[in-house]
Amino acid sequence: MAGTPLTVGTARSADGTTIAYERSGDGPAIVLVGGAFNDRSTTRELAAALAADFTVLGYDRRGRGDSGDTGPYAVEREIEDLAAVIGAAGGTAYVYGLSSGAILAALATAAGLPVTGLALFEPPLQVGAHAGSRVAIAPKLAELVAAGRRGDAVECFLVEAVGVPADEVRGMREQPMWPWMEMLAPTLVYDATVTGDGSLPAERLAAITAPTVVVDSTGSPGWLRDAARAAAGAVPGARHLSLAGGFHEVPAERLAPELRRALLG
Repeated sequence: MAGTPLTVGTARSADGTTIAYERSGDGPAIVLVGGAFNDRSTTRELAAALAADFTVLGYDRRGRGDSGDTGPYAVEREIEDLAAVIGAAGGTAYVYGLSSGAILAALATAAGLPVTGLALFEPPLQVGAHAGSRVAIAPKLAELVAAGRRGDAVECFLVEAVGVPADEVRGMREQPMWPWMEMLAPTLVYDATVTGDGSLPAERLAAITAPTVVVDSTGSPGWLRDAARAAAGAVPGARHLSLAGGFHEVPAERLAPELRRALLG
């Protein structure tokens, strides 16, 4: 993040949990909400690309990185965590959410958090022909984690929630990134709880009044792109953008200018 000074801070959530964040850039505040296998380090590239126009706050969702984790878990606690980070940002902020973080960001905005504008990237919902094809896996993941089977929990999430072929996941177990993924395995329960069975929360999305843009990647599977379109259709006045990219990602240098245009005009 050359040329972009980065400062680290903490916010205290309503239940007392410490939430760690890092801040960079200058301009109106935007909070970046990561998804599964994300902590604040995974949003730095996008933060750097946005920092010329925004004060960017990337944070560790509870249970990740330097943030605390107070049980029992509930989606409402994560909404309170985001509220605390927005408070640290100055009381209002734009919000960008990725994957399960997009669902969390949308639910938080619908709940009335002071969100100036909302950007959602590929919320992992099941719509259209895919509706009803997923079962809620949070209880299964919780059992695997409680039994100390973190690797199996990671595999379960990748296969059943993301759709990665089982053979490919077995190969991933030999990769250097696997121990880091296992470290984050307990938080997969949280991501799976946020996502539930993947049903479109149409009534809650309809309560969003903040200007909203929903983005998908041309390199993502059809079900994710369909989900983005459906989410945009459920939020009053939302825009939908398809950008050139890979599986569940668009390069930061391509995504950031589109977010600037959509949020700042």
